[in-house]
Amino acid sequence: MWIDTHCHLDAAEFGDEIPQVAARAAEGGVACIVIPAIASFNFDTVRKIAHAQANCTYALGIHPIFVPQADDDDLDLLRQTVRDALGDPRFIGIGEIGLDFFIPALKEDSLRAKQERFYGEQLRIAREFDLPVLLHVRRSQDIVLKHLRRIEVRQGIAHAFNGSFQQAEEFIRLGFKLGFGGAMTFPRALQIRRLAAELPVDALVLETDSPDISPVWVHPGRNSPEHLPRIGETLAALRGMLPADLAGLTSANARSALRRLPGSPTSL
Repeated sequence: MWIDTHCHLDAAEFGDEIPQVAARAAEGGVACIVIPAIASFNFDTVRKIAHAQANCTYALGIHPIFVPQADDDDLDLLRQTVRDALGDPRFIGIGEIGLDFFIPALKEDSLRAKQERFYGEQLRIAREFDLPVLLHVRRSQDIVLKHLRRIEVRQGIAHAFNGSFQQAEEFIRLGFKLGFGGAMTFPRALQIRRLAAELPVDALVLETDSPDISPVWVHPGRNSPEHLPRIGETLAALRGMLPADLAGLTSANARSALRRLPGSPTSL
């Protein structure tokens, strides 16, 4: 069985197909789908979807792209919503949080500073409640790592990892897993494919980031958690492994990183 550690199943691209998409993913062997929030306006949405679909869980956080519109009341609401969710077996951690220095407007000094402040505050919330984090690290790996060294949290995933081997090793040293998905299915994505093939297998987890980062056989169409097994087969081929063996290993890695996931020792 496979675990999709990052999927925006609440996105508008799925419309009213969410139950069918989740069901088809389950039929294909995707035992669990993690749906991260992106802002206060969808905290309740991701919770409701996770409770409506048998194979879904959710995380709560403020995505860096939505930080410009956020204020301190959103951080207060996040803290309170997390506190209220601690008894919810479908709630697995803090995310999607982090930094984005790819979008030009977000690199401006004032927004860069605000991104870093919101990221740091959300790390503190994760530390306060002893929760793992789902990290957005687009063109920002070193600064994300700087804050992780300053505000230690217990495990998590660097989502859509596309950094250097040195940066990968530092995330791993800090107890994090690295998320790989549709990007590694493109033959010309040489660096991502090298990372996926050569990093320690116990550091890897799988994701779709649906509806984004579509694999090569779908691009530029809508991605879906249904594609995770085939994405996993790509990783298995890169590593010379049987897909079933890789499914077991990456699912165990996901449960280690996100210890509230169903089937994790601490979730039982």
